[in-house]
Amino acid sequence: MQSQDEWKPRLLAQARADGWWRKDSAVVAAVSGGPDSMALLHLLKSMAKETPFRIIVAHANHQFRVAESQEEAKLVAGVAKEWGLPFETVELGLPEYIASTGMNAQSAAREKRYDFLRQVAEKHSCPFLLMGHHADDQAETVLMRLIRGTGISGLAGIPYRRKEDQLELFRPLLRITKCELLDYCKRNGVPYAVDSSNADRHYFRNAVRLDLLPMLEEHNPRLKDSLVRLADMAAADDDYMEDQTRRAFEEGIAPSGDGFRVGRRWFRGRHVALQRRLIKLILNCSSNPRRMLDYQLVEEILAALEQESPTVIQLDIGDGWVLSREYEEVYIGPGLPGPVNFTYIVTETMNEVRINETGEQVLLERLEGPMAYGGTDRRVACFDLARLKFPLRVRSRLPGDLMHPYGLNGTKKVQDMFVDAKVPRSRRDKLPILVDGDERVLWIPGLRRSSHALVTADTRTTLRITFTGTEN
Repeated sequence: MQSQDEWKPRLLAQARADGWWRKDSAVVAAVSGGPDSMALLHLLKSMAKETPFRIIVAHANHQFRVAESQEEAKLVAGVAKEWGLPFETVELGLPEYIASTGMNAQSAAREKRYDFLRQVAEKHSCPFLLMGHHADDQAETVLMRLIRGTGISGLAGIPYRRKEDQLELFRPLLRITKCELLDYCKRNGVPYAVDSSNADRHYFRNAVRLDLLPMLEEHNPRLKDSLVRLADMAAADDDYMEDQTRRAFEEGIAPSGDGFRVGRRWFRGRHVALQRRLIKLILNCSSNPRRMLDYQLVEEILAALEQESPTVIQLDIGDGWVLSREYEEVYIGPGLPGPVNFTYIVTETMNEVRINETGEQVLLERLEGPMAYGGTDRRVACFDLARLKFPLRVRSRLPGDLMHPYGLNGTKKVQDMFVDAKVPRSRRDKLPILVDGDERVLWIPGLRRSSHALVTADTRTTLRITFTGTEN
């Protein structure tokens, strides 16, 4: 155990570096009344003597232990008054809230407590929130997650620093042990309350603290130190991987409505560790991310993207979301809408048509003489105006559509052309098709044109048509 003369200077130096300990700053201190948070409050009071800053004391009464909870609230209120610090408190009424919502006690307490703390910070214009979690809490958290099953992110344990909107949360005591904090309270005459529920082995954390850790410390007396070091290393690794995941997401994942599209070939080129994190990042956008981030679900999605066949896969992954793989294109998100049907008439005098269903636009230009298009952009096609039967139509595909592709003998089904080009099924109904007045397929923008109305040396007027948009 280190003395306060050893750990306190490091804590103060870190507080300076973190930016919350400076003149005229303002912090909310979450104080339960236990030795950890009371030691933190005393430290803050002593720091304010050296560099003045505002300290707002916030106490949340969970009302689980009626008599004890009232005594803890009185203790914190009395100390705040004695030390001349502003005090905010609330009775959360958690038993009733849990009964009405069906939430578990820990989740409900955390939700209501943080809502209160955010409100206090906003009321007093405090950009910083300080919590009293310590090294023993960290060691217990890491061990609990190991027992339940976790990854690198879970091994990182309780974060030392976290930002939510405009509020930044710090845990200055996270590397200080419980024994060191108890010693600090004793040496400085800091009063505190003892939570009787901490002895209740019904709670998993208490069982870990009271039974499992002491047993394991028989084999490694410095086990808590080892677990805290593991959390520090895992947190650094996790920060790096999260940064790499964000970069990869921006590079290769495209928003598509409320879901996301990714190229399978690009995805397969990433390391499997990055693949898992990319899937989790996508699933985190669902309405129920906690349930969606199940390990087995992530592995099922990973397998669907890894296998070479079948090339068309549709999976219901829960929460109204689907995974749809069509050849080398993958969509993950809310279920896709049904087929899109549209028809737009194009007269001889029109210069522009907008396709509302796909967001595409058709531009028509009339050019004198033969102006055959020789470029490689398949979104542009030229026709002999005199050989076209108007009105033309831009429409979605219909069953039985046939085309006489330029350069080929005979006709071919449009459906077969989509299959040959590996056009995803979800896109086939959205791709516009240009037909003439006899319903003859002239052109599938981005794919192929027909051999009808070709521009020749005898052409007097060329109709150049350009499609603009994202679908092709």
